[in-house]
Amino acid sequence: MLNAEFAELKAYMADNPGAVIEDVARERKVTPRAVLEALPESMVRIGGSEFAAAMGDIAEWGEVTLIVHTDDAIFEFTGSIPKGEVGRGYFNLMQPKGLHGHLRHERCAAIAFVERLFMGKVSAFIAFLNVDGGIMFKVFVGRDETRALRGDQLVRFHALADRLTPKAG
Repeated sequence: MLNAEFAELKAYMADNPGAVIEDVARERKVTPRAVLEALPESMVRIGGSEFAAAMGDIAEWGEVTLIVHTDDAIFEFTGSIPKGEVGRGYFNLMQPKGLHGHLRHERCAAIAFVERLFMGKVSAFIAFLNVDGGIMFKVFVGRDETRALRGDQLVRFHALADRLTPKAG
């Protein structure tokens, strides 16, 4: 992306920080990663690809919402993320019911930690970014009975962001 195009995207995201990442990417013909990188610095931190470490930590958070957003559907799972392990080329979420499957962890190129207003509410999520600049999936900090972000999970979210991403200077 040219500097002028990125500057325009950055200005757009400054004015519309709650825009749906995937929609902006499609409309502007850029990757979701480029959209995340264009968010105001106070809202996003992007770091390395320590997939297994991040997933292991998230597995201890309790109920969260995992979202997979494709051109054809948005899948949402609310519950605990199971512990996983690497085997046969995948990060395997092994449990008999609930969320389970096999994730191509080696395609994870970076992990983004995002905090912003979305539909009038503060939200916090982790986006696992693939080598193509797409979002593999997002894990959202859970909400309590008043629909506020769970404080215990927000503390874990910040601690994980501190471990896996450089601090903005």
